[in-house]
Amino acid sequence: MKRKKLLLSAFAGLIGAIAVAAPAAAHVTVNPSTAEPGSYARVTFRVPNETDTASTTKVVVYLPADRPIASVSVQPVPGWQAVPHKTKLAKPLTTDDGNVTEAVDRITWTARSGAGIAPGQFQEFPVSLGPLPKSGTLTFKALQTYSDGKVVRWIQTGSGDTEPENPAPVLTLAATGAPSAPAATSTKAAAAGASDGPGSGTALTVGVIGLVAGLAGLALGGVAFVRSRRADD
Repeated sequence: MKRKKLLLSAFAGLIGAIAVAAPAAAHVTVNPSTAEPGSYARVTFRVPNETDTASTTKVVVYLPADRPIASVSVQPVPGWQAVPHKTKLAKPLTTDDGNVTEAVDRITWTARSGAGIAPGQFQEFPVSLGPLPKSGTLTFKALQTYSDGKVVRWIQTGSGDTEPENPAPVLTLAATGAPSAPAATSTKAAAAGASDGPGSGTALTVGVIGLVAGLAGLALGGVAFVRSRRADD
């Protein structure tokens, strides 16, 4: 009976480690996730395809209406047409170049024929923004449309340690070198942080730590089992 309990404990530790190490679902993110307050920044909206049966054919990113940005420009993406949409501001923005009465409130990227984001792939959409607000965060709600007509709305915000199912991308404004509180809607997978794929570096690190812990538990369980067997003999 003692041997059986030791084996079950070690096995449970390994299963738990594998579960922790499993990658979480990828989300639409803004990268990098922090920028210098008051500066001009180049960011990319990273969009992973999360279905095995359709391609992403359109992406719409909404800029925060309560914190308009005077200068917004897009970098061409091969195979995609980018259309920034401007709206008239209730209160003009004062800049070094004078007052700005209109600002971009959303950007729509539409894939040309055969250029959508296929299953297992992701695409980045670069944007230049500035000058950024002096503090706080910028939340960019996004809509992702698939070739089968499905629309995923990345518009939710969370608080504390709770992450919503479809979090909106969040850009935190923090001085270079200064620590910033992690946004509640930060990704668990990458398309996430600034990794090279749609998974998040943070999730990967947590997974590796969990896997190592589980393997350590398995090894200890094995040693205990051998010692118990010798004692019984």
